[in-house]
Amino acid sequence: MLKTLKNAFRIKDIRRRIFYVFLMLIVIRIGSQLPIPGVNSDYFKEWFASQSSDAFNFFDAFTGGSFTEMSIFALNITPYITSSIIIQLLTIAIPKLEEMQRDGEEGRKKMTAITRYLTIGLSLFQSIAMTIGFGNKGLIPDMNFGKAVVVVTCLTAGSAMLMWIGEQITDKGIGNGISIVLMINIVSRIPSDIMTLFDQFVKGKTYAKGALAALIIAAVILVVVVLVLILNGGIRRIPVQYSKKMVGRKVMGGQSSSIPLKVNTAGVIPIIFASSLMSFPVLIASFMGKTGGTGIGSQILKGLTSSNWFNPSEPIYSLGLVLYIVLVIFFAYFYTSITFNPMEVADDMKKRGGFIPGIRPGKPTQEYLEKILSYLIFIGATGLVIVAVIPFFFNGVFGANVSFGGTSLIIVVGVVLETLKQIESRMLVRNYKGFLSE
Repeated sequence: MLKTLKNAFRIKDIRRRIFYVFLMLIVIRIGSQLPIPGVNSDYFKEWFASQSSDAFNFFDAFTGGSFTEMSIFALNITPYITSSIIIQLLTIAIPKLEEMQRDGEEGRKKMTAITRYLTIGLSLFQSIAMTIGFGNKGLIPDMNFGKAVVVVTCLTAGSAMLMWIGEQITDKGIGNGISIVLMINIVSRIPSDIMTLFDQFVKGKTYAKGALAALIIAAVILVVVVLVLILNGGIRRIPVQYSKKMVGRKVMGGQSSSIPLKVNTAGVIPIIFASSLMSFPVLIASFMGKTGGTGIGSQILKGLTSSNWFNPSEPIYSLGLVLYIVLVIFFAYFYTSITFNPMEVADDMKKRGGFIPGIRPGKPTQEYLEKILSYLIFIGATGLVIVAVIPFFFNGVFGANVSFGGTSLIIVVGVVLETLKQIESRMLVRNYKGFLSE
């Protein structure tokens, strides 16, 4: 990693792109501390502290603390993530969206534009809902129409600006813009979470107990990171042989190649989608003041909250973990199905004279790829579940209430690895250009 970064800083274009990303990250962190005019941020901090649901910890981690600070970036990129989930799900129900997705670069641009518009719409809706829901309760002192408009405008504009920054990082930086924005938000919360763990399990304990607790915390984090590295690095290569053919007087083809299929084909998308969907009902109920009762609705909401899983005194709420696992596996299969089409790959191989040794071209190749892909998706989804559940277990049993966990570590490690790959690919392209220009 360090060698890659060192070599990257020697290249002017890549160095400029990296500095651009750093500049944008500074802008994000400054914006996360700028308060919205006319808002009483202390009220929101007190309200946030009174909430028992860890959905807000999850949400606050995704916003980098700007949610509790009620800054101009309070909504952050969560509307964009929600919009992406909605658009991806609608590709199944709306054939026109499915056609756009398969329509190459032009279709991708149209899908991106639709996601942008939906993001602005969701940001506006959430801004209005928060302003109306909390404005008269103390969030906006002496609330009136003018102050409400200012708050709604700031929240919506902040979310739109972060979406723009993410796209600029993708175009002018080193790629993975939205993921990098999400990563820096999560990373910014880790120091305070580490201090929370220190105060809860190490501070005030005897030397032996404190040292043991610190070792266990470090070991859990290390194990999760190692598992994520193994999961992201696993690849199944499908060998492909191309038959020889005459083109004029030359013999073309005959070379061997392979199709690299990642074990974790969908990356962190299943975790983000599943966590977002399970947190959404809890967030809405909290905003409406419907949490805390003893009715069936409140019991369901507790089951959707991961801090209640693995709780020895209330094991019934761990049933929510089953739903979480099902959602992760579903989104792993779903996302892979819309990003990798075995039928198209098999048809393309057949047109180019390629075949998998021992498998006939065409339909048999498609079925073979579907079978292998199904196994890989299941293994990858299972690995994601294991990595995510390990911190849930320790949180439930020992009450470690922090905003980062398996989900956050998966995102951070995954984004770091993907960003390094982007840098390496740009260095490789530059080397090729240099070779061709000589």
